[in-house]
Amino acid sequence: MTGTLYVVGTPIGNLEDLSPRAARTLAAASLVAAEDTRRTGRLLAGLGIGVPMVSVFAGNEASRVPRILAALAEGDVALVSDGGMPLVSDPGWRVVRAAVDAGFDVRVVPGPSAAVAALVASGLTSDRWAFEGFLPRRSGERDRRLAELATDPRTVVLFESPKRTGATLAAIAGICGADRPVAVCRELTKLHETIVRGPAGEVAASIGELRGEVVIVVGGADAVPAGDLDAAVADARDAIAAGTKPREAARRAASAHGVTANDVYGRLTGGDPT
Repeated sequence: MTGTLYVVGTPIGNLEDLSPRAARTLAAASLVAAEDTRRTGRLLAGLGIGVPMVSVFAGNEASRVPRILAALAEGDVALVSDGGMPLVSDPGWRVVRAAVDAGFDVRVVPGPSAAVAALVASGLTSDRWAFEGFLPRRSGERDRRLAELATDPRTVVLFESPKRTGATLAAIAGICGADRPVAVCRELTKLHETIVRGPAGEVAASIGELRGEVVIVVGGADAVPAGDLDAAVADARDAIAAGTKPREAARRAASAHGVTANDVYGRLTGGDPT
């Protein structure tokens, strides 16, 4: 083994956030594996660094692994994303896994993270939190994911497209409750950084059309008493009688009564003999 794979955190907006160690690592690498070589090229040019680059994005990551392993056999390689820490809702996992499996040393050069920055700026509890990345694009799949998160006591951090932010906030208000606290963080560390905090229902109604990169932070669910499965099943049956589909009825009733949707659905379909 010769080289080391360095996973390098880069600025999410403000270029002054690049650490001296990150700059030195990029300058010393024999190859930079970048999500977008044009964007990273501008960063390197601004630093006066001239290092060969290869693109590594979601569509070509697997095919790039042999080239990166070959480069590691000759020297160090730096892996970067368009901004923030690689692998966090960005490509790079296959490269890291392949380097580990091949016996190369893998080290992290920590840097900015939009998820952590939004969590800290949100004003919501940060001792226990979960990162969910991007929610599914289809509304049905998105709502099912939100229903799973509705009773989670941890603060949840989500990435979202600015075009879908309004619809996602409305879904959060409808599924998690209009009073659920949220923070919408846009363009973090950039000139036009904005953070909107408040109850999900109010924020959804006032957010308007957005541009730029968005992170949504959702407060955790309040502690609830031990769940009442019988009451949840009864409510679900009433909802089904009113025309709601069984799985959706199970999810809503489970969220209201602090039990799991699988338990409610199992009782409804005879899967649970109790």
